[in-house]
Amino acid sequence: MENFSVAISFRGSLGWVEYDEATRKVVVKLGDATGKALAEKFLTTPHKIKIPHETLLDFTEEDIDPNLSAENLQIVLTRLWEATGVHVDWSRPVDYVKAHPHY
Repeated sequence: MENFSVAISFRGSLGWVEYDEATRKVVVKLGDATGKALAEKFLTTPHKIKIPHETLLDFTEEDIDPNLSAENLQIVLTRLWEATGVHVDWSRPVDYVKAHPHY
């Protein structure tokens, strides 16, 4: 089973978020201590999020715990930047960031 991971950035610092399916643990690797603390707190806390369904007007509020699955984490990641200022770099190759965690 491969872990899910995605690149993140905060105030000129690159890093990544990783989810371990086996342990159900979210790990934040980021050089900026403030950004890391903000992301860790947000990504390990359950949230009430309006989830879309059939149409653009069909939403239901659901409790999403990012620790339960990679899918839940991905949903919560869509709210990370607005809540913390930590940007999720969906298109940045995370393997490159892991090898070179700087600009």
